[in-house]
Amino acid sequence: MTRPDPKQVKVMTDVAGVPQDSEVSARIANSIGPAFDGFAPIAGTLPMDLEPASFLLVQNAKVSK
Repeated sequence: MTRPDPKQVKVMTDVAGVPQDSEVSARIANSIGPAFDGFAPIAGTLPMDLEPASFLLVQNAKVSK
């Protein structure tokens, strides 16, 4: 996967069930972009994938005590 733009981030987060506005999409794209750039040389060789919607899922998760 290549570095996502804000429009792609918006689609992914909407599909993941954590819709947000365009400003948040742009912030996520700018925040996660360097990770995509850093992993580009070894893309496809790791047992994980970078996926921007997970960021909002974790951020919005309720922690039970």
